[in-house]
Amino acid sequence: MRLITVMGPSQSGKTELVKRLAHLDGHPPKVEQAGHLALSRFTFLGEAWCAIDMAGGPEYARMAGAALLASDAAVLCVAPDPAEAVLAAPYLRTIEAAGTPCLIFINRMDAPKGRVRDIVAALQAYTSHALVLRQIPIREGGQVVGAVDLISERAWRYREGQTSVLVEMPKAESEREKEARAALLEHMSEYDDKLLEELIEDHEPARGALYEIARRETQESVILPCFLGAASHANGVMRLMKALRHEAPGVEALAARLGGGDALAVGFHAQNRKHLGKCTFIRALSPGVAQGGTLGGASVGGLSELGAKSGHDQLAPGDVAIAVKADHLNAGMVYSRAAAVAAPDWSRGAAPTLARILAPVHERDDVRLSAALAKLAETDPALSVRQEEGSGQALVSVQGPMHLRSALAQLSDGFGVEVEAQVPQPRYRETISSSVDETYRHRKQSGGAGQFADVALTVGPVTRGEGFRFAEVVKGGAVPRNYIPSVEEGARDALAKGPLGFPVIDVAVTLTDGKHHAVDSSDYAFRTAGRQGVKEALAKAGPVLLQPVDRVDVHIPSVYSGAMVSLISSLKGQVLGFDRNPACRGWDIFRALLPASAEEELVAALGSATQGTAWHEANFDHYEELYGREAERISKEHAAA
Repeated sequence: MRLITVMGPSQSGKTELVKRLAHLDGHPPKVEQAGHLALSRFTFLGEAWCAIDMAGGPEYARMAGAALLASDAAVLCVAPDPAEAVLAAPYLRTIEAAGTPCLIFINRMDAPKGRVRDIVAALQAYTSHALVLRQIPIREGGQVVGAVDLISERAWRYREGQTSVLVEMPKAESEREKEARAALLEHMSEYDDKLLEELIEDHEPARGALYEIARRETQESVILPCFLGAASHANGVMRLMKALRHEAPGVEALAARLGGGDALAVGFHAQNRKHLGKCTFIRALSPGVAQGGTLGGASVGGLSELGAKSGHDQLAPGDVAIAVKADHLNAGMVYSRAAAVAAPDWSRGAAPTLARILAPVHERDDVRLSAALAKLAETDPALSVRQEEGSGQALVSVQGPMHLRSALAQLSDGFGVEVEAQVPQPRYRETISSSVDETYRHRKQSGGAGQFADVALTVGPVTRGEGFRFAEVVKGGAVPRNYIPSVEEGARDALAKGPLGFPVIDVAVTLTDGKHHAVDSSDYAFRTAGRQGVKEALAKAGPVLLQPVDRVDVHIPSVYSGAMVSLISSLKGQVLGFDRNPACRGWDIFRALLPASAEEELVAALGSATQGTAWHEANFDHYEELYGREAERISKEHAAA
């Protein structure tokens, strides 16, 4: 079995294309719906195929690498509009990183919005691989009615809902066909010395040899062939499928890309299903994957066939199945018989950028939510779960709103846990602006042993980022040495919540003097005195609110970089500059400092300004002081919460 992934932007016609490909032999395919992936198993000319239809949308574009983990080849479906080429940029970036052979299908040619050569040129801006036209359109009365194959030099006329019919080459297209074919052969000759010799000597290359060169260069990903059609009318679909049959490599090439060696299978997708539990979609890379056999160091309970209730006893190389009762298997892993190795970095896609605190609607589901989120994170490598600092609540990061809705639906439908999603608050802190000397006496007498501790403290600010510093200059044993650590512990306790309601940072506390009682003094008494003394000093030392500022790296198509300066400025950020991404043609890395409170707005603004193609990575950089009404508002809201 060979496996292809059909991907592309929303409204590019991917689903219709997969449907047409799967019905070319006249037999209905077996379809397995698995979240944002739909897998169709079908036959073509007696050979077994599987096509993965990826949901469109920018969020899923950043998750495309997972499907390519199992793919022999990719079909990138694009709209016939040069202005929309940027929407394909994230897919081209992932395909290039994965090294997956790719064929481009310019769909909806029944209603083109630009010349084919302009569409290809616009796409070429986002990949270092050479894009080459393998067909040119035949036009009549402004409509595309067929296509000319540039290798065979045959003309085909489209028929509604049927395969195309061979016709005589239209005279009007003859000159354009020669020009386009010459460009194709020139590109192909850059990677084939023999073809280059023939062209230099003005010899006509044999068609069979040209097809063989095209096959090799496509499999080596040095060229990306471009085909034309309109899937909704079945136009160009047969030609695309024949190209896939001839040029898509077998599973042995995929095994080599994933490291070869003793790899038996790859896990590329996973779901939690009612009554079945964890289901992991795997593809066999070599012989030896069998029900009850060992994979990844443990037994595989069962192997279910795609789109059917029947199971597999064993998988031939290239076969795809759903592993059940095998909780040790996960997506994003390459398995040998005894071990599991993480798949290459490109398969994990972009880091999730949209964060939400999830709290159960019913308190009784608190423990169930933790278990459900752990299982959800196992099956979805594009999602991350951690505890929010401070509250300890579950903090989930996803690729965007659609991904979040999918995760919440899985929690509700798959685990029976209803949750509320809340926007997390930034990690505000506070510090002080001046030094204060404070004396505090703790005395308590309630029968029996009493409590007594007296401390003299100096509390002041330190350099930003230095944290907490404690010292003592006590003389004459006023505070016994064994009680001094308790004073420090009390000071640390006081910093947990300052006068403004937030943790206090960048403070120095010095114990300068004190008194003790031979009977009533204790570690507890001095810890209490240290805590209360520092607490009172902080309120007098000019408390200042600090907001976290993150260093943000925005991965963005170059055409949108110019708009980022005003966008970052509108969010009260500081632009640091941008550089061309050396590994990704047509992409920039835009760097800025941005208040953490603005990152929620950044996600929405980036989606709007770049049609969802850009994403960002944020890491804490420093704290900066915040004054005035905004600081008052934040403190009041925090106190009310």
